[in-house]
Amino acid sequence: MSENTLYYGDNLDVLRRYVADASVDLIYLDPPFNSNATYNVLFEEKDGARAAAQVKAFEDTWEWDQAAAAAYQETVEAGGRVSEAMEAFRQLLGTSNMLAYLAMMAPRLVELHRVLKPTGSIYLHCDPTASHYLKVLLDAVFGIRNYRSEIVWYYYNKMHDRRKKLFPKATDMIHFM
Repeated sequence: MSENTLYYGDNLDVLRRYVADASVDLIYLDPPFNSNATYNVLFEEKDGARAAAQVKAFEDTWEWDQAAAAAYQETVEAGGRVSEAMEAFRQLLGTSNMLAYLAMMAPRLVELHRVLKPTGSIYLHCDPTASHYLKVLLDAVFGIRNYRSEIVWYYYNKMHDRRKKLFPKATDMIHFM
């Protein structure tokens, strides 16, 4: 991997093609959250006002389809703890949208483990939608003993939603391995 190089595209492909084993000290991963939303890049006018123009950045919607089934199968065929975790998730979740999301995340976490130095750290930012599943997947990839902590990111400004919901979403998690 070249220094000061920006790679654009699917991180799984970039990791496999350009990043050497045990070459990374620190990883901060802010993947899609499985929020079932579409995110856009919003443009601004020269004066800083929001412009009407926007471009779709990505869809954070996952479906159990042929691509998800292929990603799942590739992970299961690789064997090991991650394979066992994915098979357990399938027993628990069936061929659901959540399993599709986990099938997308699993090979990426395996590749991130490969490129992380033994002395390195990974921080995985997620929300309550999938944090518990991702914690189990992280344990399968990195080993239970390598789990260091969970950082709870509290959004104070979200409390205005309290009248709408009894327990509004006000936190995200950052798993630290």
